[in-house]
Amino acid sequence: MSLSTLSFDLASLQAAYRRGTTVREVVAEAQRRSRADTHHAYIHVLSAEELEPFVARLDGVDPASLPLFGVPFAIKDNIDLAGVPTTAGCPEFAFTPGESAFVVRQLLAAGAVPVGKTNLDQFATGLNGTRSPYGACQNAHNPAFISGGSSSGSGVAVARGCVSFALGTDTAGSGRVPASFNGLVGLKPTLGLLSGTGVLPACRSVETPSILALTAADAQAVLGAVAAFDATDAYSRPAQPLGVDFSAGPFRFGVPRAQDLDFFGNDAAAALFASAVQRLASLGGTAVEIDLTPFLEAAKLLYEGPWVTERYVAIQAFIDAQPEAVFPPVRTIIEGGRHKTAAEAFAGAYRLKALRRVCDAVWNDVDCMLTPTAGTIYRIAEMQADPIRLNSHLGRYTNFVNLLDHSAVAVPAGVLASGDAQGLPWGVTLGAPAHKDLALLRLADRFHRALGGTLGATGVDVASTPACSGLPTGEVGTAGTGTVRVAVCGAHLSGLPLNHQLTSRGARLLASPQSAPEYRLYALAGGPVQRPGMVRVAEGGAAIALEVWEVPSALFGSFVAGIPAPLGIGKVKLADGSEVPGFICEGMGITGATDITHFGGWRAWLAAGAPR
Repeated sequence: MSLSTLSFDLASLQAAYRRGTTVREVVAEAQRRSRADTHHAYIHVLSAEELEPFVARLDGVDPASLPLFGVPFAIKDNIDLAGVPTTAGCPEFAFTPGESAFVVRQLLAAGAVPVGKTNLDQFATGLNGTRSPYGACQNAHNPAFISGGSSSGSGVAVARGCVSFALGTDTAGSGRVPASFNGLVGLKPTLGLLSGTGVLPACRSVETPSILALTAADAQAVLGAVAAFDATDAYSRPAQPLGVDFSAGPFRFGVPRAQDLDFFGNDAAAALFASAVQRLASLGGTAVEIDLTPFLEAAKLLYEGPWVTERYVAIQAFIDAQPEAVFPPVRTIIEGGRHKTAAEAFAGAYRLKALRRVCDAVWNDVDCMLTPTAGTIYRIAEMQADPIRLNSHLGRYTNFVNLLDHSAVAVPAGVLASGDAQGLPWGVTLGAPAHKDLALLRLADRFHRALGGTLGATGVDVASTPACSGLPTGEVGTAGTGTVRVAVCGAHLSGLPLNHQLTSRGARLLASPQSAPEYRLYALAGGPVQRPGMVRVAEGGAAIALEVWEVPSALFGSFVAGIPAPLGIGKVKLADGSEVPGFICEGMGITGATDITHFGGWRAWLAAGAPR
């Protein structure tokens, strides 16, 4: 295979290295593609001399020993790479760091190779990619249209196949909007999961580095390498257990009410969103209509409330001394935070706290949310003519996510079939509570594969790449799921009187198997709710109908504590020979009980007319 046609998705790179391709060959090709880019994706492409130390350290290393061996990547230019200027999209602000950002160091340790620093909306302020003295970053598919921002260059570099993945940042949607407009997967991780050390922030308290990749599987691999607790970052927090993994279904997903959706006149985008709802349902989801009003109110706080002051604080000395060096739309936004008062900050914090209480209630009814990533897309000329208003349109569905501490993944949803932007990619976002990143990535992967199509603007078919696997290596993987499986056979079955003891704890139904044919089932005497007792026997047993539920470990203890004698939790053998924790009955408990084994299960006995 010619290197000029080599796909940079991780599976293709790994296969190339197994065939004997060298890191120098791959990195030289990534450098060639990056230098040939005409979309203003890069601010600085590393020279051969700058690249050599990163390549040389991989000489003689077994490719299988490092998760990202020889993988070329790009870095948004508000994230430090030692020895290379960090500009944040403003040459007058530039400085050369002596140490790389924590997330970059994690990637280098995993074997990845940095190729360049990418263009961005200046000081990471904007969702469109046009606010840069290094040129308005052009869409990877049509240069007349915006790329999305502020991680604009990172999105375009990946979409055009210059690198395997890129780091961005995300406060208001900067890692998701470029993914939507360029046909990529954009992971906005749980706040604090990726360290902010060495990252020039826009709004430090509600910001995270982000990952732009060709597939969800690639984003998961990068997340596994880069997520680690950083004691030097006050906002860093360790990975927490995933909890109930809804990604394989069945699951419930929230969809905004019709009156809460706005596509800003883009009928083709509206049609793609309707198709996305249907596609997610086909993967085992049940759509649940949600009121987006409190989410939209929270979103307004990011720019209209006191949080804009964080943007001012981040570059206070510079903008006070050289305001003329800052792009006019960016200067207008950042200087708007200069005069916010402490009273306004507290009032905003109080309002957000109240809104978050309302918004969090949605997780009682759904596992995740589906929204457009951005309602529509604009031409570069349109955006430059009306920069503030049109930019605010792009943040309608993204601005609230970090304020409410959600995890989110942007994923392609198809190609616009009509209108001014016909032929351009458009995407949706899956959102969930914090620490649900892996479940979202797996669900996004299933969604992407059900859609089909190509990776970014590369022409590589998504079907040719591997799907998301199990838990990745690294801290986020070792956190595990944090769940316990439990087999139930009676009143805890779906729709029966005690099932709420599972659902109120966020448990999820996994399967409805039979037990091994080694049990007798009894209707126990007494109790406010009639219950069965399942007893394992040496002979004369039968298969009993069960349900297996997945329960968060943190809540499993309280569930078990509420189980009355003679019932308890032990090991239940399933028909396939595996064992899971489940309800068992003490032998003494069947005194005075009715043997109902021949019904084959509790539901069948109830259906035969037994009292409930």
